[in-house]
Amino acid sequence: MIKKIFSNVKEYKKFALLSPIFVIIEVAMDIAIPFLMGLIVDRGITNPSKENILNLGTYLFLSVIFALITGILSGYFATKSSAGLAKNLRHSMFKNIQNFAFEDIDSFSTGSLVTRLTTDVQNVQVAFQMSIRLAFRAPLMLIFSFLMSLRIHVKISLIFLLIFPILGIGIGIIISKSFPIFNKIFRTMDKLNTTVSENLLGIRVVKSFVKEEHETQKFKDISLSLFNNYVRVGKLSALADPLMQASIYIVVLLLGWFGANYIVVDHSLSTGELLSLVTYAYQIQVSLMMVSMLIIQMIVARTSGMRIVAVLDKESSLDKNVDGETEIKDGSIEFDDVCFSYSKKEDKLALKNISLKINSGDNVGIIGSTGSSKTTLVSLIPRLYDVLRGSVKVGGKDVREYNLNALRDAVAVVLQKNQLFTGTVIENLRWGNENATYEEVERAAKIAQAHDFITQVPEGYDRIVERGGTNFSGGQRQRLCIARALLKKPQILILDDSTSALDNTTEKLIVENLKEQLPELTRITISQRIKSIEGCDYIIVMDNGEINGIGTHEELLETNEIYREISQSQEKEGDFDEPN
Repeated sequence: MIKKIFSNVKEYKKFALLSPIFVIIEVAMDIAIPFLMGLIVDRGITNPSKENILNLGTYLFLSVIFALITGILSGYFATKSSAGLAKNLRHSMFKNIQNFAFEDIDSFSTGSLVTRLTTDVQNVQVAFQMSIRLAFRAPLMLIFSFLMSLRIHVKISLIFLLIFPILGIGIGIIISKSFPIFNKIFRTMDKLNTTVSENLLGIRVVKSFVKEEHETQKFKDISLSLFNNYVRVGKLSALADPLMQASIYIVVLLLGWFGANYIVVDHSLSTGELLSLVTYAYQIQVSLMMVSMLIIQMIVARTSGMRIVAVLDKESSLDKNVDGETEIKDGSIEFDDVCFSYSKKEDKLALKNISLKINSGDNVGIIGSTGSSKTTLVSLIPRLYDVLRGSVKVGGKDVREYNLNALRDAVAVVLQKNQLFTGTVIENLRWGNENATYEEVERAAKIAQAHDFITQVPEGYDRIVERGGTNFSGGQRQRLCIARALLKKPQILILDDSTSALDNTTEKLIVENLKEQLPELTRITISQRIKSIEGCDYIIVMDNGEINGIGTHEELLETNEIYREISQSQEKEGDFDEPN
């Protein structure tokens, strides 16, 4: 784990190496300061001497300045290297996430991935920054403060040994009890982020069902759990400072008692040396406090590091086949006895023994009740998922034989709730083809019946798209997404209920444009509305993961009960145009 994370320091390694060098110089100055203070007291104050005060004071002043400068430099280099580590970690994680298949993302959950990219990386960044400085500073300060104390007076320095068992046992107990609580905290934060993400994305549904109180209570419960865990950790951490303070007070009290005795009785200790010992005792305490802080942060970082490495080590469940075929002959599609399961279990099949052939240039409709696996069926064409058994062929070859990027370039998918991104209209459309000319963009927009509403405003194609495309209606967003898909110049176009927000007139115009201007394009239209697919060459009726029937609109009305029931129910309900 450590090797995997530290490999991301990369170009910031030199800063990570420079910081400890300046820390060593800083510690040397800090160790010299108490010794010089003691000399000033003994040689300049107890035995008054302006010359000694001036000389020793100069050394003391220079030591302070050097300690200050080296401390600033070591802090700067530690900050830069840790920030660089965090930047590279986020980049490496995000890059790997982009290669995940849908099932890989589901295995973590979106909220968990957000937490790992933000909170977990921040925890590792803080720990790395602390370790660069404190992992060197604390042990060096502790060791050399104790050695300097021994140099001044061996017997009285043994008092310092009282600190180690007291603090060691206390900190050990705190650490052992804190670790499992931190694990609970991270799991709870995953739940919190997932809840917030789901709520904000589905805020319209929440409000339409008047579920604000329910969602608020759900968030409150998770937040309370997080609060309780943090309080438990806080109680344990709060014991550290009193423990430190108590131990140092005991040591200072003993130093004062025995120090006075050595000064008065046998004159084996001077006043300045006692001052140095008290200062070294303080430095030892600070060093131990730094060690405890570092250990606690390392516990947090260890948990976060494991979660980060889990993302970095996760390989996509889909082989991208980078050396695979890049040329796709045509837009023909064939399903050969295909079975599929999201859980990869035979007893939980979403698609069962699907055999189907679609010729290049066909216009195909797919209909079925909710949960009949219509979307699942078309998701196998661009290899959003892999089959459990059987094969899916495009252009006469198994989709697994193609380079994954080449395959997906040939297949454009437009979802019912496709996403628009912050930027301009033309920037969003060029997601389909970043090198598309203005004329190509305009042509795609005209086919998708988007050109007119785009040019109705002065900004035209330079109009700003707000986050999520909220400044466009649902129908406008769908038309923009269709135009974006067309700019890919695909061989297969899948419209997954992506005209649901359009009125019949607009939808009919789009269908006619596609038929007239892109006759070679294989089109698959998934819809709940009979009117959206009745003009297709043939229609596939899905039911419970199986093909229930195939035929034209007229044929299915006569031969397929499910299709007939859907048609009759929609005739009774009527059809209302809702221009968007």
